[in-house]
Amino acid sequence: MLTTDFVDGAPNWLDIGAPDIDGARSFYGGLFGWRFRSAGPDAGGYGFFQLDGRTVAGGMQTEPGQGPPSWTLYFRSEDARATAKAAQQAHGRVLFGPVDVMGQGHMAVLADQAGATFGIWQPGGTSGVDVVNAPGALRWAELHTPDIAAAAAFYHRVLDLETSGVPFPGGTYTCVNPGGAGEDAMFGGMVPLAHPEDEPYWLPYFEVEDADAVVAEARRLGGTLVVPPATIERVGRMATLADPYGARFAVIKSAGARE
Repeated sequence: MLTTDFVDGAPNWLDIGAPDIDGARSFYGGLFGWRFRSAGPDAGGYGFFQLDGRTVAGGMQTEPGQGPPSWTLYFRSEDARATAKAAQQAHGRVLFGPVDVMGQGHMAVLADQAGATFGIWQPGGTSGVDVVNAPGALRWAELHTPDIAAAAAFYHRVLDLETSGVPFPGGTYTCVNPGGAGEDAMFGGMVPLAHPEDEPYWLPYFEVEDADAVVAEARRLGGTLVVPPATIERVGRMATLADPYGARFAVIKSAGARE
């Protein structure tokens, strides 16, 4: 499961790029109770979404030409430059960086072999987000890709991630964990794209106390329902949404989570 005891290859940060950061603040604040705190005048408008003073994600306003509104998931790297080079050697691309971020760490934004965007974060002053798994925080991450075997090979080579098959209703689900950490450290999965013409992407899942209520509130706030709520035994009740700008994310009320 996700933990803030970050190891190499584990998700340790995520952020959203939106064309209207004030609108995103309003949407996610209304949905999850997040509050936005600026990272300061030198941060280019970047800031932190927080719950009870603990950072759950970052966000910034994007300009035309910087790509569609989206969530970016970052993975811990001991050496951002070496990881970026490994991604290139594995037929991925470096989209931005690596760069130092105000002494807090080094980051880069990459694309995998199929074009799915992801980031890497080499910790400095900041190790990563302050909280995971709690309501309103990251719970799971899922790669939607046209070729699971190719994706598994790419992320193993670049981030030393390991995959395993788990029996699932209708087939087998491919789970992902950091190399050497064992299946108890699973943080996400890989699934085939629902439509071959779609672009591949990483989808963050946020824990919630009531998936249906959050879906209703998201729609009231201007979001869009992408995949209706469904319950999967021993996993939980989940749904996929898009915010008012089109950035996709999912919510889950995990099975066994505290009521």
